[in-house]
Amino acid sequence: VQLQASGGGLVQAGGSLRLSCAASGSIFVLNVMGWYRRAPGEQRELVAVITRGGSTTYADSVKDRFTISRDNAKNAVFLQMNDLKPDDTAVYYCHVVAGFATYWGQGTLVTVSS
Repeated sequence: VQLQASGGGLVQAGGSLRLSCAASGSIFVLNVMGWYRRAPGEQRELVAVITRGGSTTYADSVKDRFTISRDNAKNAVFLQMNDLKPDDTAVYYCHVVAGFATYWGQGTLVTVSS
C-alpha cells in the first residue's frame, strides 16, 4: 500500500488548509485512516482518525477546528483544518491500518505564521 499526501503549505494564523491522502496498491480493506503530526523537536502525535464506519477521534488541541473525513470508494482520507494556529506547524503524516498492517505516508509540511 502506498500513501500519497498533499495539501500542506504556508498559511497565516486563522487560515485554513485541506490535506488529502490517497491510498493505492494492494488494498483489501482500509480499517482506520488518520493523520498524525510531528512538530519541530517534538514526538509524533495523533491528530485525528476515522474508522471505516465513520467514527472519529480527535486530539483535544484540534477539536472544533479540524474535521476528518474519508471516501471509502476512493481509498482517501481528508483533513479540513480551520482556524489554524502557529502551534499547528508540523509535518503531517497520513496513516492507515489495513488488516494487521499499518502504513505511513511521506508527510506534508504545514507552516502557520503568526
